[in-house]
Amino acid sequence: MTAAVEGVPFVPDSATRTVTVDIIIPVLNEERALPGCVETVHRFLRESFPLPWRITVVDNGSTDRTWELATDLSRRLDGVAVMRLDQRGKGAAVKAGWTASGADVVAFMDVDLSTGLHALLPMVMAVASGHCEVAIGSRLLGGARIRRSFRREVISRAYNSLLRVGFRAGFTDSACGFKAARAEVIRPILARVADDEWFFDTEMLLIAEHNGARVREVAVDWVEDTDSKVDLWRTALSDLRGLVRVSRAISSGAATVEIPQVPGLAPARPWPSADGQRAEGLRKVVTFGLVGLASTVVHAGLYLLLRAGMAAEAANLFALAATAVVNTEANRRWTFNRGAGRRAVVHARAGLLFLLNFAVTTAAVVVVGAGVRWLEGLALVGASIGVTVIRFTLLDRWVFRSR
Repeated sequence: MTAAVEGVPFVPDSATRTVTVDIIIPVLNEERALPGCVETVHRFLRESFPLPWRITVVDNGSTDRTWELATDLSRRLDGVAVMRLDQRGKGAAVKAGWTASGADVVAFMDVDLSTGLHALLPMVMAVASGHCEVAIGSRLLGGARIRRSFRREVISRAYNSLLRVGFRAGFTDSACGFKAARAEVIRPILARVADDEWFFDTEMLLIAEHNGARVREVAVDWVEDTDSKVDLWRTALSDLRGLVRVSRAISSGAATVEIPQVPGLAPARPWPSADGQRAEGLRKVVTFGLVGLASTVVHAGLYLLLRAGMAAEAANLFALAATAVVNTEANRRWTFNRGAGRRAVVHARAGLLFLLNFAVTTAAVVVVGAGVRWLEGLALVGASIGVTVIRFTLLDRWVFRSR
């Protein structure tokens, strides 16, 4: 159940038409970090933020003194409000806070303040000025200064590369806990976001771009919180499941929403004309080959990276699952016929081909590789190429010729 926002009311100034900003801070059992965070943000906004603002702390299921401290802060500090949810999840907290807000621009930041606050105004102004509908902080953009572990760096770059290749995402860093959006545009998008936890950020951005919303990035300074509660491997698996679900939602049209027609909103990309079908068919064949080659390289690289801490079968499963999501989405966008009646068949074939690929590549690394890492890598590449050839033969017969 969602509680109403408690604290200072947020009423836009109709006389001056000044853009108002509501900054959501989602918290779960953060009694140690919350007071310092809110006081720091409050001081920063009071001293250097030129737009009317409010801080809204959204407690999503805390069992410690977080709610008590949050309400105390709302009484002591002007411009601080609180909201309480029974449901846990960062995504649920942000969605509730953004949906209930009366501000023109809604934003959120993580309670650990890993991201430097100096990037807040450029991010908010990108939205307030009409240059975009969504603005996000990026730790991977040129000019960003970050400090984090090598493992987290590799995982982050690999994950965001999957998004850029598989979904043609225009952003570089989906997971940075520092985002802002135009309220009237983001609300219908939030209605299509199913995830209530850590995948929320990625799903929201993919659906926003799919519906034509412009996403802009601001380089940030970021220092890893060593006390973070995020389980990287559990989150990675959840993200892979989420990518499959979002891919299906986009393919079926379930991710499409009607958003307000804002001046400058990116137009939909036109489909190829009938006169260009022959060139389009050739392009699809070439694209399929390039996607297959890239997928094989990424598959082998992830396998060898994961193999250091996993059995061959498990490493191959995770690596193949990651690349299969990207491969399917890339081919759906650039290769497969997009007719509604054909999508279900495409997904069914993708599932069968995944099982075939896993069986063949696992047999290759176990039997041929025989525990020798470089030989396992070569065996995996060879087996993947073989499966790709089989897949191309099937697609050549069932898809390209059936146009």
